[in-house]
Amino acid sequence: MSPPPEASRILPTKSGSDPHFPNPGQEPASKAPHPPVRLGLRLVATLSEPAARRILAARQHHPFTTTEDLALRAALDAGDLKALAAADALTALSGHRRQQVWDASALHRAPELLREAPTHELPLALIEAGEGEAITHDYAATGLTLRRHPLALLRPELARWQLRTAAQLRDLPDGTPTRACGIVTVRQQPGTAKGVTFVTLEDETGTVNVIVWKALRERQRRELVRARLLAVQGTWQRDVESGGEVRHLIATRLRDLTPLLGDLMTGSRDFH
Repeated sequence: MSPPPEASRILPTKSGSDPHFPNPGQEPASKAPHPPVRLGLRLVATLSEPAARRILAARQHHPFTTTEDLALRAALDAGDLKALAAADALTALSGHRRQQVWDASALHRAPELLREAPTHELPLALIEAGEGEAITHDYAATGLTLRRHPLALLRPELARWQLRTAAQLRDLPDGTPTRACGIVTVRQQPGTAKGVTFVTLEDETGTVNVIVWKALRERQRRELVRARLLAVQGTWQRDVESGGEVRHLIATRLRDLTPLLGDLMTGSRDFH
């Protein structure tokens, strides 16, 4: 298997609007098309626990109105503000992530005498980042995204390469030769499995369980161990008549497609 010439990295392919989450302490709009999802401040990389506690204490009085208001009332330094902006946590206060980072970079903790004094500067409107860039920053800051799954952006290229989604695999007949691709989330090699490696792939529709026999593992150990985005060619096995729903892909060939992720960093649980 080799990637099609038109395959591209997961960088902006089309622009999209960031979802606007409600300001902490405010109720979401009743007519919102989808229920809001709130992530805890503990998921924000590099945000200190004391800073998070000051934010919680300050917003008990009334919602924050601007990023500057947040910085003043919660006594946040530049590092705390940049951590929140990188995690896209200031959407309701500053707008899209680039604007958040700009606003956060302009705020510095003032001397005690001027701690409560606001500054007045003309706003600078920045262009919003594309969806691929936004997803990449989401993963870097929190390890996940509330936007589309990364593989949704790559799906046109993967489909041209005849790589099926987890949903497309689900009801294939037993014994069907097929191909799949996903972000590696788990690699396991139990001691009782006689050299068999189990891999879990994730895409925008679900997960695929992959079985790699010992002989293939020895031939393609590099792809098996190092790939973060893995394409698998093999045979689909499906057994739904024995009381359970056993579905997995028996691998016959592996292909490391990690370069398609560009700067997107993903993690997996390996051999725990």
